[in-house]
Amino acid sequence: MRIWFNRWFTTVTHYIDLIRGNEDGRRFVVYGSHPNPDALYLQYCDYAYTEPDVSGDEYVDFCLDFCRKHKINIFIPRKENVLISKRLSDFEALGVKVLVSPDSQLMETLDDKAAAYQSILEKEKQGAALMSIPDFFVVNNLKEFKHAYKRLREKGHTVCFKPVTGEGANGFRVIKENIETIDQLFTQGIGHRIPYHYACEILRQQEAFPDLMVLEFLEGQEYSIDCLASKENLYAAIPRLKGAGRVRELVDHHELIQLARNFHQHYQLPYIFNIQVKYSNGEPKLLEINPRMSGGMHFSCLSGINFPYLAIKLLLGEELNQAELKPRFGIRASHLEKEIILRKDEFA
Repeated sequence: MRIWFNRWFTTVTHYIDLIRGNEDGRRFVVYGSHPNPDALYLQYCDYAYTEPDVSGDEYVDFCLDFCRKHKINIFIPRKENVLISKRLSDFEALGVKVLVSPDSQLMETLDDKAAAYQSILEKEKQGAALMSIPDFFVVNNLKEFKHAYKRLREKGHTVCFKPVTGEGANGFRVIKENIETIDQLFTQGIGHRIPYHYACEILRQQEAFPDLMVLEFLEGQEYSIDCLASKENLYAAIPRLKGAGRVRELVDHHELIQLARNFHQHYQLPYIFNIQVKYSNGEPKLLEINPRMSGGMHFSCLSGINFPYLAIKLLLGEELNQAELKPRFGIRASHLEKEIILRKDEFA
C-alpha cells in the first residue's frame, strides 16, 4: 500500500516508523516530498521527491498529479490540508484516501483561530458545555491594536498576540512593559517577549495588516491533548503536559479528557486532532485546535496508542476495538538530537 506525506514537520519521521511497525504487520511503501531536498524526514521514506514551492489550487493540482503518477493509495497532507479537504472528490475519483476531515467548512473554521474561538462561543450560548476561551480581540490596524491592548490591561491581563492563521509559535509575542536590561541581554536568549512600543513601531509600518489576535496571556501549565476518533466515537484522548525544557508527561487528567469528549460530541471531527489548552487560575482555556497530527504526537504514542496507524485503519473503514485501547499514563519522556548522514543519490 502506497502512502504519501507531502510537506510536513520533521517529527513525521516518528509517524512513519509507527506506521511501518504496525501491530497488524501491514506493509507500506512510503513516499515523501518537500521543497527542500535536505528535509530530514525524506531520509526515512522509500521514495523521496522535491516538490514545487507553490501554494493554493496550483499546489492541490500538483498533489493530484503526484497521486496519479505514483498510484498513491493513502495521502496524509499537512500543507494546504484545508484546501485539499475542499477537493476531496477529485482525490476520491483517483481512488486515493485522504486523511483529512471531509467537512471542509469545519477545517476552514479550525484553521482560523478567531473563527474557532467564535464557533465555540456560539455553541456555548446555545447551551453546549465545551471549554473556556481567553479574552481576545481581532485587529488589523494599529488603532485597533492599541484599543485591544488597553481593554485587556484594564482587565488585569498580561497581553499577547499572534496571527489568526499560522502554526506553532510563529508570530506569537508576549507584550512586556519595559525594554530589556543589560543583564537580561547578556544572560537570556532571544524570547517571545516584546515591549509595547516596539510592537507598535512594527505594526505601524502598514496602514492595515493581516488579522491579528490580541488576547490575555495564560500563565499556567500547558497541555496538548492528542485525540483519535471516528465521526461517531472518540477512541482515545491523551493529555500531554509540557514540562520544563523538552520534558513531556502523559497524564490521566479526567477534566481534559472530558473536555476532549465534549468537543468531539459537538464537532464530530474524525481521525486525528489535537487540542491545546493552558491553565489560568485553575481553569483550562483554549489555545488552539489542530485538525491533524500534532508535532509532538509521538510522545502520546508512548501510551501504547499507535495514533497514525489506527487513524489509517479508520480512514480505510476498518473497525477499532475500543476495549483494547488502554493507554498507559504517568510516562515522562524527552528526546535527544542525533546526526544523520544525508543520502542524495536515491532521491528524485
